[in-house]
Amino acid sequence: MIVFRSPAEVPEGYGPSAVAIGKFDGVHEGHRAVIRRLNDAAAASGSRAVAVTFDRNPLAVIRPDRCPENVVTVDRKLELLGELGLDATLVLTFDEELAARSAEEFVVDILVGALHVSTVLVGADFRFGHRGAGTPDLLRELGPRYGFTVEVVDDVYLPGSSRRVSSSWIRELLMEGDVAGATRALGRYPDVRGVVVHGLKRGRELGFPTANLSTIVDAFVPADGVYAGWLVDHDTGIRHPSAISVGTNPTFDDVLVRQVEAHVLGETGLDLYGHDVTVEFVERLRGMVAFEGIEKLMVQMSADVAQAAAILGTSD
Repeated sequence: MIVFRSPAEVPEGYGPSAVAIGKFDGVHEGHRAVIRRLNDAAAASGSRAVAVTFDRNPLAVIRPDRCPENVVTVDRKLELLGELGLDATLVLTFDEELAARSAEEFVVDILVGALHVSTVLVGADFRFGHRGAGTPDLLRELGPRYGFTVEVVDDVYLPGSSRRVSSSWIRELLMEGDVAGATRALGRYPDVRGVVVHGLKRGRELGFPTANLSTIVDAFVPADGVYAGWLVDHDTGIRHPSAISVGTNPTFDDVLVRQVEAHVLGETGLDLYGHDVTVEFVERLRGMVAFEGIEKLMVQMSADVAQAAAILGTSD
C-alpha cells in the first residue's frame, strides 16, 4: 500500500479511484466493512482502492476539550489499513486550513483533483468540510457535477448487540478492561507495541520475570488489571503466551506511572531488553489490587499464571 502524506504527493494522473473517507481510528469491524466494500467497488470499476484519513482526530483542532484519546496511533492505523488490500491511503494533515476549507473545495481539490475519484464510500454519519457542512447528501448532489457516484455503507452491529461498532465504544470497552468485547468489535486482539525497557526487576526477584514496555506505546492501553495474552517479539518472530499486568503495582506503591509488563509463561531466563514487542490482550483475569504482604501476592501470581495458561491452551 502506498502512503501519500498530502494531495501534492499523489502522482499526476493517478486514478481513477474508488475512495473511502473516515478517521478509521482502530480500523475496527465497521471500518473493515467499508474497506471490503471499497475493494469490491474498485475491482468492479477497474479503479484504485484508496482510503482518505487524517493525521489526528479533527476534534483535536476543532474542539480539543472534547477530543478523546486515539485507539491507535497514525502509524498503527496505516499498518492495519495496509493489511486490507488497499492500493493507497492519503493521510491529510488536519489543521486550521483544512478545517476552514468548504465541503465543495474538499471534494474538488482532493477527491476530484488529486485522486480522480469515480466512487466515494462513507458512513451514514460522516461529516466533512467547514463546520461539518459536508454530508452524504451533499456528496450525492455533487457527484453528477464532478463525475462520481456515492455509496453510504451501513453501520455494523455485532451478533446480539444493539449498539453499532464504533471507536467510542471500543474505548469504553478498553477502559472497562473488557478486552474480549473489544476483540469482537475490532476483529483482532487489542494490542500495544513498544520497546522492552529495564524496570525495578521485582518480578524477577519474586520468580515471575516480566518484560516491561516503555511508556511510549502505539495504542490505547486497557484498564488496570491482569490479563492473559501474547507477547510478539518482532526481533525474533516468536509469539509467547503471557500473563500481562497493567497498572502501577499497588502492593509496593513505588511505580509512578502506569506500565504494561508481560510474564512469558514457562520462561525465566528470557532476555528481551531492547526488543520491539507487541502485547496482545486476550482475556481479563482480574482487577489490580494491593495485597497484604509478598506471600499473598506470590500465591495470586501463581494462580494468574495458571489461569492464563489454561485460557491460552498452553502449559506453564
